Amino acid sequence: MNGAVWGLWSLLFAAGITILSHRYTLLQTTGIAWLFAFVLMWVVTGNMAVLPFGILPYAVPLSLLETFVAAWIVRKVGGIGSNG
Repeated sequence: MNGAVWGLWSLLFAAGITILSHRYTLLQTTGIAWLFAFVLMWVVTGNMAVLPFGILPYAVPLSLLETFVAAWIVRKVGGIGSNG
């Protein structure tokens, strides 16, 4: 069941990035998507004491990279911003 929930989370994250990409630039999309997805996820998991806060120095830059690459892929595959 937990795997299905994370699968749904990933699908919603991709859909959100797609929607944001139509309105915002690549960097704006990355920032907004990262704030919504990862910051809020860490608020919840931190409150539940599920993940150690010691991994944040690694998780933050990697999650930013993940979000940037996802937004870049959405823009390239969807042809968003290809005219300029």
